[in-house]
Amino acid sequence: MTEHDPELLNVPPGAPHDSMLSETISYVIGLALALILTGVSFWVASTGVLWGPGVATGLVVLAIAQMGVHLVFFLHITSGPDNTNNVLALAFGVLIVFLVMIGTIWIMAHMNANMGVSPELMNLQMQH
Repeated sequence: MTEHDPELLNVPPGAPHDSMLSETISYVIGLALALILTGVSFWVASTGVLWGPGVATGLVVLAIAQMGVHLVFFLHITSGPDNTNNVLALAFGVLIVFLVMIGTIWIMAHMNANMGVSPELMNLQMQH
């Protein structure tokens, strides 16, 4: 194969590359997509192009797309049989982040309910 062989550029994202040119093109495509998604996110947040309550949903969708770009183009996570350990490690990491996030929200909700001023103290302050 030569450097200008079209098969060099016919490698799916996340798959191992045979040449530096093919790998560089993959990284540049990933960088371009990441920059575009970042720019669109800032644009959506700062303009009124989306309906007010839909801005948060739009940003979540763009964030998920951004994560997909990073997983495929930079971390090379694919659904191939040789990437089973990578996918399992990713799933475990997502589980840990989810558990920490839910635990934090649960602790903050209980602290808000249990650390407030007691009604007896409020009544005492109102009497003075």
